[in-house]
Amino acid sequence: KTSGGPARRQRSPLGAASIVPIRAMAEASSLTSRCRIYENITETIGQTPIVKVNKLAPEGVNLYVKLEYFNPLSSVKDRLAIAIIEAAEASGQLKPGGTVIEATSGNTGIALAMVCAQRGYNFVAVMAASFSIERRKVMRMLGAKVVVTPAPLGGTGMVKKAEELAEKHGWFLARQFETEANAAYHKKTTGPEILAAFEKKGIKLDYFVTGYGTGGTFSGVGDALKAKLPDVKIVLSEPKTAPLVSSGKPQERKEALGQFGAPANAHPEWKPHPIQGWTPNFIPLVCEKGLQFKDEVILVEGPDAIATSVQLSQKEGIFCGISGGATVWTALEVCKKAPPGSNILAMVPDTAERYMSTPLFECIDTDMSTEEIAIFESTPLGTSSASPA
Repeated sequence: KTSGGPARRQRSPLGAASIVPIRAMAEASSLTSRCRIYENITETIGQTPIVKVNKLAPEGVNLYVKLEYFNPLSSVKDRLAIAIIEAAEASGQLKPGGTVIEATSGNTGIALAMVCAQRGYNFVAVMAASFSIERRKVMRMLGAKVVVTPAPLGGTGMVKKAEELAEKHGWFLARQFETEANAAYHKKTTGPEILAAFEKKGIKLDYFVTGYGTGGTFSGVGDALKAKLPDVKIVLSEPKTAPLVSSGKPQERKEALGQFGAPANAHPEWKPHPIQGWTPNFIPLVCEKGLQFKDEVILVEGPDAIATSVQLSQKEGIFCGISGGATVWTALEVCKKAPPGSNILAMVPDTAERYMSTPLFECIDTDMSTEEIAIFESTPLGTSSASPA
């Protein structure tokens, strides 16, 4: 023992044994502001960590990622879900035992299913068939009903179906693409978290990089950062095959259930892309309202997004989805031209586990490789040369 309590023997860098108090190890590695007792699962939303990228970033600049998969249901959309539900409760639009419905690519639906389960609401998700099947299963595991629309109808198709069902049954339509609660929540939480983290470390943030699904993160964080850091550069990314914002072409809109702002038609520049959760086939109103904060738009190819996601997993241990790979690829492009000493932050929206049935995992085998077979056969157990038990 030492005066610090029970001890664990570790090896020092020179190979000699050293004694480290277990209590000191716990205090150094486990006790954070998140390590406390919560009254319910929704209280754990937010306060996600910012992690430095050490191997992929070029020398001379510093690249960081904000890992939103540390939210309870593993995506940035947990923030959106609690924002929508709390705003609806406060306004009286959502009554006890009511039903919430929303069009979703998966993460918003999963997050809403979680919040509705905790609060006692029913939830119906409307989801295009093109999105990964594991997302449907997660929502159903959380007690949601999932209505699947034909893939060719795209994002506008699932939005229209959700509007029809909400009108027919009198359900509360979450309107993630139009609601003011979306960007407002990110302005109140995500943006200040970033500012506080960099200020605490004495680091000046020079670039913030993100894509958009609804545009809530981009608009809300952009607003918060620009208010405190007027010189920070906000870089927006979108798929090269769906350059909606960068085309400059306006999005047609319509009134739906008494409110204006829903997409009237698919945007003419949209084409299918593999970055699920990013850039639906229209420009969301939430995103459009935030375009005043962007300094640059960079386009990313789907294969580059997938490759970067794999690299983040295998080189950094950062297990993120295709959208995270897309954002970090964009951030790496920013790194190439940023002045020496620049600090760049990229948003990582979700976990790779949401993409098991997508092209992200096409290069990942389930059977043993030749190298793995050789490792297996390097000892007798289970091989033809093993002696009978």
